[in-house]
Parts: sequence; C-alpha cells; structure tokens
Amino acid sequence: MTLCLVTDRRRRSVVEQCRAAVAAGIDLIQVRERDLDGGALSALVAGLVRTTRGTQTRVIVNERLDVALACGADGVHLRGDSVPAAHARSMAPPGFLIGRSVREAGEAAAEAPSLDYLIAGTVFPSSSKPGLRECLGVEGLATIVRAVAVPVLAIGGISLDRIDAVARTGAAGIAAIELFFEGFEGDMPLATTVREARLRFDSARSAS
Repeated sequence: MTLCLVTDRRRRSVVEQCRAAVAAGIDLIQVRERDLDGGALSALVAGLVRTTRGTQTRVIVNERLDVALACGADGVHLRGDSVPAAHARSMAPPGFLIGRSVREAGEAAAEAPSLDYLIAGTVFPSSSKPGLRECLGVEGLATIVRAVAVPVLAIGGISLDRIDAVARTGAAGIAAIELFFEGFEGDMPLATTVREARLRFDSARSAS
C-alpha cells in the first residue's frame, strides 16, 4: 500500500508534517503549496529533501517541475491541466517519479504510459472541495484502476472506515490531507493512523 500525505501549511508547518511523516513511515509527501513563489517553494522543498534523505519517504512537488529538478526532489505531481506527462518525462532524470491527477478513465489511459502513478478523485465528498457536486465513488475509481497498468491512489474524503472500499477497487493506496491531519491534531497519533490504514487496506485486499 502506498500512502501519500498532501501538505497544507495553513494547518501545520510543512517541516513538522515532513518529520512526522518520516517517523510514521509515510511513503510520499506531495508538496502542494500553490501560493508560494519559486524562491520560497524551492527553499521549502530543499529542506524537506534533506529531512527525508536515507528514509523510505519521498518528496514530490506539485506542478513545479523546475523546482523539483533544481532541489533534487524525488518527483513531480502534475495537475490534470498541466503539461503532457511525456514532456515532463523527457526532462527528468532516471528514477524521477511523475504522477498526475485524473478524474476519468479515458484521461488516465492516455497519460499513463509516461507516468509512474495516478491520483484519482475526488472519490468521496471532501471538506477540501465543498462545492463539488459529483464524486467518482468507488465504481468510478475501479474503472480508472482497470483502465491503466500503473498504480492508482485514491484521493478525496478518505477516512479509515472507507479504506476497505478503496482497497477492493484494486487501487494501490491513498492520498490525503484530512486523514493524516487527524493524526496531527486528533486523539490518534499519526503513526497509529498509518498502521491502522495499512492494516485495513491489506485485510480488505486479502479478502477480495
């Protein structure tokens, strides 16, 4: 199972998020701080790269391929309206991860050959997108999973009690903001949230 933490510095220091994610064994940190200019974003990403070196946690920069490459990040995550994945791949070094956000199977199939992973959503109603009227749901997620050969992570409204349903679609894991922030701010520590998520996912996958 792949776990991806999507950052939100309005809620908590990204450096603190990164340290906690490393300690808890989260696989990917997607740095999604859209309002930072290139200089501030580069300084942030460079610090996160230093923090994660030698651990299993990898740093992915949202949209800014230039910043990801300059700072030695592990990859870039492209928006649905971004440059073609093949263009990003032509500029990236070996081993550099490239992912993309998708909402439907045709889009996923067209971009997948140049990608390492996809993030599909919004799967469930999410507080981060309160105006969204239509969600993929588990059937829509399953359709995307079946359409591609690369791993698909589910995003949007992900909670511990929905992880079983995500796992049964064949998805490779989840990306989330709120689920992990509960580990920062709630009664359950982040490491416990991560262990419980992996346990539920693996159990559901084994049973399906």
